[in-house]
Amino acid sequence: MKSEVNTVNNNISSLAQAKPLASPAVQIDFLNSDDLIKFETKLESSALYPLVSSDIDIFQVNLGKMCNQVCKHCHVDAGPDRKEIMTKETMQLCLDALDSCNISTVDLTGGAPEMNPNFRWFIEELSQRGKHIIVRCNLTIILANNKYHDLPDFFAKHKVEVVSSLPHFSAKRTDSQRGKGVFEKSIEALQMLNAIGYGKADSELRLNLVYNPSGAFLPDDQKGLENEFKRRLKNNFDIDFNELFAITNLPISRFLEYLVDTEKYEDYMQELIDAYNPEAAKGVMCRNTISIGWDGFLYDCDFNQMLDLKVNTASQHIRDFNAEDLHSREIIVNQHCFGCTAGSGSSCGGTTT
Repeated sequence: MKSEVNTVNNNISSLAQAKPLASPAVQIDFLNSDDLIKFETKLESSALYPLVSSDIDIFQVNLGKMCNQVCKHCHVDAGPDRKEIMTKETMQLCLDALDSCNISTVDLTGGAPEMNPNFRWFIEELSQRGKHIIVRCNLTIILANNKYHDLPDFFAKHKVEVVSSLPHFSAKRTDSQRGKGVFEKSIEALQMLNAIGYGKADSELRLNLVYNPSGAFLPDDQKGLENEFKRRLKNNFDIDFNELFAITNLPISRFLEYLVDTEKYEDYMQELIDAYNPEAAKGVMCRNTISIGWDGFLYDCDFNQMLDLKVNTASQHIRDFNAEDLHSREIIVNQHCFGCTAGSGSSCGGTTT
């Protein structure tokens, strides 16, 4: 039977608990300390090393690590105690960068991006520029405080695509990963989004869900999961949504801690290595995405950001953004990259094959 991540409601981040693996440098040392085959070797075997970027289609911005939840698999180590928040000045640098190029999609993440005090201002500025805006919403933030209750209407006004995490269609599985009571609040928030048109077949308001496995195993077939989620959520709660993205848990931050604590690390890494797929590697999100940290530094992807692996270019901060320099850059890879290239692949938009 597949084991599930156990819930320990500390309500504080691993960093606040001074856990050794809260350090990006310690995580990288740990990932490279064993005798498992190296990711570069797998890339070389499929003639993909060095991995290089294509054109940048997605501008992914981390608005801060503060979050109203403390989820057990979180690669950001987000939580209420995290004070790293993108300033309005850095947001303006992001807007300046977008004005200098033709990137059309802006993907806002966190933490809970909505907790950034300038979140709505930033959305309005992006909307005025005609950008396609994605917000990665944990759903419970909508009900966390009165000031967030109108978020569905705000999202609809600016035609924001909402991507929401829902680990399972059952309360037990969802709460085991995200905390007690999260499922109930998530369902209520989804119903609020549905009520104004999100996820409906005849609506332009897109609502997508994200599924992460609840333990040390790869996700099942994405389309099969989507069909099952749609059937269960519709039958049980009258909830509709557009697509489901199945994302593999990467061996970093809190999920790495879980793997180590439960002595599943080597088995999980071997499973990822054995499932390496060259076709998935060709489509990894780092090839068409640039990730901007809360402090303005640039990364190939959100996972590299959490490991403090900055882009391999002369300019590494948004103030010096140059799309031409970032085009065809060599992607920084490490052992965690096996997570994005296993099976059907994994990205912020689901499978890559």
